[in-house]
Amino acid sequence: MNQTAIESLNIGLPKKEVFHGREIVTGICKVPVSGPIVLGELGFEGDGVGDLKHHGGPDKAVCVYSADHYPYWENVFGTRLPSAPFGENLPVSGLREDEVRIGDVFKLGTAVVQVSQPRQPCGTLAIRYGRADIIPLVLDSGRTGFYLRVLEEGVVERSSPFALKERASQGITIAFANRIRHHDRENREAIEAVLEVRALSASWRCVFEDLLKKLSVSGSS
Repeated sequence: MNQTAIESLNIGLPKKEVFHGREIVTGICKVPVSGPIVLGELGFEGDGVGDLKHHGGPDKAVCVYSADHYPYWENVFGTRLPSAPFGENLPVSGLREDEVRIGDVFKLGTAVVQVSQPRQPCGTLAIRYGRADIIPLVLDSGRTGFYLRVLEEGVVERSSPFALKERASQGITIAFANRIRHHDRENREAIEAVLEVRALSASWRCVFEDLLKKLSVSGSS
């Protein structure tokens, strides 16, 4: 795993935004701050989400995205990206989906955090960029980002270290979990391997349990 650096620290509370003539309430338009910012169980102080059904909660306290992907998306969109283009709290360099394991523990400032699941692209991204194809584009590219849960609360600044503290014993990367959920949904062995990861978020565990249940039903019919 390469050396990881935090490129910016972004927060923002939900508010009305107008994208391509459509008004929505969202927290996706986060702005850079220097800190120090308290990081609690549910995320950064002063940060929030508009869609509590699909975002937020202890398993999705912090959204991380690889800044190494930004040139790719600028080429896709044909324009420069805004700050936190995917609503991420932490754009980082030197850390990609095929390197990060679910269950990896990091030291983030004075806090301790753990990788819980891939980031699932949502309809708000499609609205923000006026691209109905943004969800499949993100999923097919594998450039999803990922979420962190907070194991120990602390304080984070733009210059804080983001250092691997404990490598997950199971080798289930963000990229692997994405591939099985979205492209290889009948791979029983892989589904069972993902479910063995205790650090997997509750919502993704439900998805993989459902996949396994469907395979069991189809296999018995």
